[in-house]
Amino acid sequence: MNIEQRYREFLPESRRVIVKIGTRVIAQASGRPDLERLRSIVRQLAALHKRGYQVLVVTSGAIGAGMEILGLKQRPKEVPDLQMCAAVGQARLMTHYETFFAEEKIITGQVLLTHADLQHRIRIANIRRSLEHLMRAGVIPVINENDVVADEEIKADLSLGDNDFLASLIVKLVRADLLVLLSTVDGVLAPTGPDKAMQRIPCIEQFDQKLFDLVMPPVEGGISKGGMDSKLTAAQAAAKAGCTVVIANGRQDDVLTDCLEGKDVGTLILSSVL
Repeated sequence: MNIEQRYREFLPESRRVIVKIGTRVIAQASGRPDLERLRSIVRQLAALHKRGYQVLVVTSGAIGAGMEILGLKQRPKEVPDLQMCAAVGQARLMTHYETFFAEEKIITGQVLLTHADLQHRIRIANIRRSLEHLMRAGVIPVINENDVVADEEIKADLSLGDNDFLASLIVKLVRADLLVLLSTVDGVLAPTGPDKAMQRIPCIEQFDQKLFDLVMPPVEGGISKGGMDSKLTAAQAAAKAGCTVVIANGRQDDVLTDCLEGKDVGTLILSSVL
């Protein structure tokens, strides 16, 4: 057994798990929610919840869902248009979560946050207390950025980055043991071999510029804001906070349950990485 497999043996011992779901994981190209994929992910989350894990969900997809309903082909650039899409899409997105979790007899609670909420000491304390009470009551918090009321923070320079950065902040807030960042690729990919084929990196032991050079920024005008560079930045922040991170393919069947069983899925980033 190699050392990376030994690291994964400890994943089932995680107690508090945050799962961040990217827009493209649960949305079609049009932005319309992929309900079968969302239902599959919810079933996995429910399975973890029933095993005794404290699960928090950080989800994207509201703006994308709003774009689809409003007939927009590209992500708007103006703040009021983004807020409009979020207002239209957030209710629909949360309704899907509530419906699918109800099928598993699990109650959910919606938590909408802005950049400013996580810079204010009293608000931080209130958020932490609310999340703790929700989990204590057996409720799964479903967290999203509150783009409907956001102003400057919705723009690219202050954005929470398709919620990757938001997920890393929630890690610190609730002292999570494991952060799973779900993407549409199998993990962090790197060119290997003579043909330079892209292969998954099973484990990251050190962050450096070469690692960030391997990933590309998101395509402008797409339905999501995040990319692998955003996920690596979030993973680095979470790891420094003492949280283990796995970046994995959310469109892969049973990826969450496989991860918490210590199977070789995604890219593992150790909490000791600095």
